[in-house]
Amino acid sequence: MNTSIQAAHLPAISIDGDRLWQSLMELARIGATPKGGNCRLALTALDGEGRDLVVGWMKDAGLDVRVDQLGNIFGRRAGRDPARAAVITGSHIDTQPTGGKFDGCYGVMAGLEIMRTLNEHGVQTEAPLELAIWTNEEGSRFLPVMMGSGVFTGRFTLEAALDARDTAGLSVHDELKAIGYAGAEPVGGRPVDAYFEAHIEQGPVLEFENRVVGAVTGSLGVRWYDVTVTGMEMHAGPTPMPVRKDALQAAAEVVLGVIRIANANAPYGRGTVGVLNVYPASRNVVPGRVDFTVDLRHIDASTLDAMDGRLRESCEDVAVRLGVQIELRLAQYNKPTPFDPALVELVRQGAARRGLPVMDIVTGAGHDAVNMAMVYPTAMVFVPCKDGVSHNETEDALPAHLEAGCNVLLDAMLARAGVTFCPRSSTDPRDQHVPAQP
Repeated sequence: MNTSIQAAHLPAISIDGDRLWQSLMELARIGATPKGGNCRLALTALDGEGRDLVVGWMKDAGLDVRVDQLGNIFGRRAGRDPARAAVITGSHIDTQPTGGKFDGCYGVMAGLEIMRTLNEHGVQTEAPLELAIWTNEEGSRFLPVMMGSGVFTGRFTLEAALDARDTAGLSVHDELKAIGYAGAEPVGGRPVDAYFEAHIEQGPVLEFENRVVGAVTGSLGVRWYDVTVTGMEMHAGPTPMPVRKDALQAAAEVVLGVIRIANANAPYGRGTVGVLNVYPASRNVVPGRVDFTVDLRHIDASTLDAMDGRLRESCEDVAVRLGVQIELRLAQYNKPTPFDPALVELVRQGAARRGLPVMDIVTGAGHDAVNMAMVYPTAMVFVPCKDGVSHNETEDALPAHLEAGCNVLLDAMLARAGVTFCPRSSTDPRDQHVPAQP
């Protein structure tokens, strides 16, 4: 497929940015929080309400909507050649407990807006197009994270996912039934030609570099650990410092080591301790046990392996020096994942065609696109978010940036799917493209 030639001969159409924004704001009313964000945890009644709203819009756009056994939703727009595999776009609509209005939701609404726009302009594609809504991307209520796309791509089994339980003991299986999204379609096996996902960056790079579009070249690899430090509880007053087996002191040294490891592997090194629990949590007792998490990331697999080795060395050194036991358990590993170069190039071409400042960028966050990229050609379109803030109720993005990213997604999907028929020429000034760059 000569994607460069196709990209240069796309129809002069653009999405309706106002309608995209209005759809995002209407969805955001479901599970709205006092600070302007969203709490719409996976498979809760609010998630069901959000799904109902978006599925209704998908059907209004003429999409053939199917739901699989894990609640993943697919809306299909037929192509001229039904034998061809689909070009898919999508994301998720579940949120963090204190989430924003755009994380995930933008990718779903962008895909829906593209379908609406193609209908309005009478555009027929050669390959079918599909819009996907993935179940439990955030992992706020159920583990593993990115569950729906993970089962779709074979990373996790359907049985394990359906049996996953939240802190109240409720299972994915039962909660899918409760909200009416325990579908009959098998998970996976759908023919996929390519997968695109639009998303806010969730970081500060695009805003800092004054770029409107990020062509995402791949994802950082991630190693998640659970760590337990075991010392001895002792009275804080009578026990001299040299004879203590202070689990928190040991944990603090390991935590600082995590930060040093990340800084030593800049610019792509990341090191985070996001959870720390101290036992017995009494002000006059030397802590006897500390449980905490470690998150290490890097774009290069061998460097990430070296960071893992350095963390293990640090734990061994601290344990010996302070007379404690440190257990380091690997909880999850996602290898660094490159995206498809041909699809990334279509994103770059779409931005150039629209006259938008673009830069290559890597994603440090997990996305359903990362799972999809392990099996299918995949690319992502990033747009800036205010101050790089995400997973926060104050998460924000400019309507003009969201519109721009959606137009780039439109061009990339049409270039990949092929345009068979476009009967009308638009006079809408939004539809006047900047010519493709030579």
